[in-house]
Amino acid sequence: MRSRAAYKLAEIDAKHRFLKPGQRVVDLGAAPGGWSQVAAERVKSVEGQGQVVAIDYLGMEPLAGVEIVELDFTDETAEPRLKALLRDGRADVVLSDMAAPTVGHTRTDHLRIMGLAEAAAQFALDVLAPGGTFLCKVFQGGSERALLDLLKRHFAVVRHVKPPASRADSAELYVFATGFRPAAA
Repeated sequence: MRSRAAYKLAEIDAKHRFLKPGQRVVDLGAAPGGWSQVAAERVKSVEGQGQVVAIDYLGMEPLAGVEIVELDFTDETAEPRLKALLRDGRADVVLSDMAAPTVGHTRTDHLRIMGLAEAAAQFALDVLAPGGTFLCKVFQGGSERALLDLLKRHFAVVRHVKPPASRADSAELYVFATGFRPAAA
């Protein structure tokens, strides 16, 4: 595996079984590629069944079955580029393990990661096909309510998950939203 994070995604998928052959997956904040590696294996993109599109401003070694875009996800050209790469311009799964560089001030760091999580959620609302799944890293810290409220309006089920590979003392959690409803208000 390319990264320790890969085990987290593998554990979440082993429990919830949301990555399936033939799906279209977008991996936001993909470097060094651990989540893309797991997704490519599960959706069988190497065999040509599924599709994995990864984006990160950090360079990434090529990975079989993964189309890599080296660009900051928050760049205004990122969303159109990702949609153009996706078959039918839609994804079945949006993954985000993005984390902003930390500055050492807990509140500031939390707000920065929540800003990325909210941007990832908005992207998911724009690109997911009906029934789609959104999995996003967040940190406990109080300002997740707006994100959860947004997701609950657009997904059948929204929950927090913490895989065993995530250190018990870490504030890291994942928001896992399934059953996307695009017409929800």
